[in-house]
Amino acid sequence: MLDNEQVMFTITDLKQYIYCPRIFYYHSCLPGIRPVTFKMEAGIAVHDDEPKRSLRRKLSDVPGDVLNRHFDFVVQSQSLHLSAKIDEVVETTEGRYPIDYKLARKAGYHFQVQIAAYAMLLEEHFQTHVPTGYLYLIPARKTVEIDISSKLRSAVHRAIDRLHMISTLEHMPEPTQYRQRCSDCEFRRFCNDV
Repeated sequence: MLDNEQVMFTITDLKQYIYCPRIFYYHSCLPGIRPVTFKMEAGIAVHDDEPKRSLRRKLSDVPGDVLNRHFDFVVQSQSLHLSAKIDEVVETTEGRYPIDYKLARKAGYHFQVQIAAYAMLLEEHFQTHVPTGYLYLIPARKTVEIDISSKLRSAVHRAIDRLHMISTLEHMPEPTQYRQRCSDCEFRRFCNDV
């Protein structure tokens, strides 16, 4: 694991590493070259409006009675070496739960690991157990519950170790095994082997 002198990674770093390790490599080791795609701009625009829409939604999927809702909740952990801005944190009579808004049609594995990392950050911050988190899939107007399993927690720790290795050694990792992801990747022209 990392020592206390190491850098703080963002949840975006973690999510992108899970999606394709090379995205994190390019972002970390070749800063300033990241092209902005239409898909990225659309996601940013939707995120700006979503908290207003969210206030109109009933949170029937979240256990307990809603006490408070926090938007763009900033949290960090020295022990995890992670920082994040969580789209929404809901406080209920049963606990606290992260909600992330996604301009996506399904709850991909990289999103599930992201939610697990949010839960782990909230656990440390509030000194309480966070058993579940939620993805709100904007196009489908659907909330997906994510069980924060030991498997997802382990994936967070493994990814943080890999982020450290990549950024320290500046070693280019293998590309994602899901090559269909490469077709609309902003770094596609940098990968000559896919």
